[in-house]
Amino acid sequence: MHMRLHNMRKPAMVMTAFVAAATLALSGCGGSSGATDSSAAADEDGMVVGALLPLTGTLAYLAPPEVAAIKLAVSDINAAGGVLGKDVTEVEADTSDGEHADQNTSAAQSVLAKHPSVVIGPAASGVVKNVYKSIVAEKIPVISMASTSMTLSGMDPYFFRTVAPDAVQGAVMGDLIAGDGVKKLAIACFNDEYGTGMRDIILEKLKSAGVDVVYGEKDAFDPAETNYSSIASAIKDSGADATLIISYDQATPLIKSLASAGVDTHKLYLVDGNTVDYSKTYDAGLLKGSKGTIPGAHVDDAFLAALKGAGTEVSDTTYAAETYDAVILSALAAEQGGSTSGETIQKNLASVSGADGGEKCDSFKACKALIKDKKKIQYSGKTGIGAFNKNNDPSSANIGIYEYDDKNVNVFQAMQSGDVPSE
Repeated sequence: MHMRLHNMRKPAMVMTAFVAAATLALSGCGGSSGATDSSAAADEDGMVVGALLPLTGTLAYLAPPEVAAIKLAVSDINAAGGVLGKDVTEVEADTSDGEHADQNTSAAQSVLAKHPSVVIGPAASGVVKNVYKSIVAEKIPVISMASTSMTLSGMDPYFFRTVAPDAVQGAVMGDLIAGDGVKKLAIACFNDEYGTGMRDIILEKLKSAGVDVVYGEKDAFDPAETNYSSIASAIKDSGADATLIISYDQATPLIKSLASAGVDTHKLYLVDGNTVDYSKTYDAGLLKGSKGTIPGAHVDDAFLAALKGAGTEVSDTTYAAETYDAVILSALAAEQGGSTSGETIQKNLASVSGADGGEKCDSFKACKALIKDKKKIQYSGKTGIGAFNKNNDPSSANIGIYEYDDKNVNVFQAMQSGDVPSE
């Protein structure tokens, strides 16, 4: 894929659990580096993948690619004989966003009631904070595909993520702004775990680069804000020559207010929470020249086609690769450990990601064959992330840089790689 296509800003349809017929009956094999848990009641019915997804709320546009990625991963796993000879099934619930704490909690309880082997998600850092304790208390690993707050690093032995923490994206964004010659920057940031954390990382980078932040260094707006006229006016009056927006879909009305206030919308910088296709949102050319960053490898045409064939309408691919790899890694961890219990998956996740070295393989089928031959593996998936480090973060990650064209579509420009701090 050479560009992010249509922005999905509507609740995704809840998909049913996907079960494909297994064609092979394989016995479980323990890998040379795997840890086996013999008390795996979960093995009786096969591996259950739980998913906590933002089907509604300010991150709803992320749900379709995440849903499609889970369906595709489960399909690929089952086409290769399933996990330990049994089909993998999936159950999901809608967390909405961090402003809906009650729904966060009820979604987690709904998924836990299905006795999952692993939970994929949540997408937002604030939602992770609201629900992870209840999940890990059951010794079920949580693998987030999109929560990037630095405060989550090393938070719990059962918490992993397939997306880089904000340190990497923040450094790339800081370099991008400084490299473009921005001298006076305004920052419109929402008061959220993700928002203020990302802002502070970028601020550190900008200080060393000599960029003067003339608005928003300490201010943050309410995520539930609906009227952005005063913020837009303040940014206009600040004399900034560029504006950084750190938010989720609050950016949509905010950008309209910035345009109305006379702020130059060709010199905006957006982050992964809002770097989406605005071709159906604004008049042509409104964002031309503005830039954004998104963690993760650039999705190729083959993976995009596979996602579109998974039965869910997909036109945006943000975090699809991270979601897919989270499911595959958890399945490989179960295969290597010889059990679908949460404890076994947790013990084997780092190993199958390549933390102990091993032979590289790029699909569940290929990696499973190596495990069957009692070989250590290093899954090299769709994201291009490095093996899990001691904080259960990717040890390295890619950040994509995008620029808006005259149709307000964010077009991929370049990829920056960076190591993830583990201290």
